[in-house]
Amino acid sequence: MTRAITILTENFADWETALINSTARLYYGFYTQFATPGGLPVTSSGGMLVTPQLALEAISLDELDLLMVCGGSHWQSGKAPDLGPLLRAARDKGVVLAGICDGTRVLAQAGVLDTVRHTSNSADNLIDAGYGGAALYQDVPWAVADQRVITAPGTAPVTFTAEVLRALGIDDENLAAYLALHGAEHGQAAR
Repeated sequence: MTRAITILTENFADWETALINSTARLYYGFYTQFATPGGLPVTSSGGMLVTPQLALEAISLDELDLLMVCGGSHWQSGKAPDLGPLLRAARDKGVVLAGICDGTRVLAQAGVLDTVRHTSNSADNLIDAGYGGAALYQDVPWAVADQRVITAPGTAPVTFTAEVLRALGIDDENLAAYLALHGAEHGQAAR
């Protein structure tokens, strides 16, 4: 069974990892868990209270397939936990790493984006992250996958879902149909 952990903090962006976690758990049988600093409940930017299954400090990389960092305002608050050691260890073990919105800042701060093509909300969002990958930044509105690292702006949960699943070897007709359904509104002209 594929194991996935999503890291959440106070004021996490509800929509950013909802589609990947729901799709992975419901349709592909993943074992999904959520981790927060100290294992404490957190409230999303939309007001949803989440009680996680584990603390960040208790994350075990053994048999873990996917580690995601959900975005949210907390990552730029000066109170965010340092995930650098955890993310670098996960990368060394071959765990798929994914960050969306300000979760990409966390990957950049950890040095994970220094050698892979990546994106974020904007190039400026990563400038003060202290990373060496600026030349590999892709200025696109969809997810970018490179060497089992997936990044996306906060407005791209559909392509984020697609690229995360593809990095885990899932790319079938059912996924294509499901993602087309969820992304259909983007093919329509704005009213």
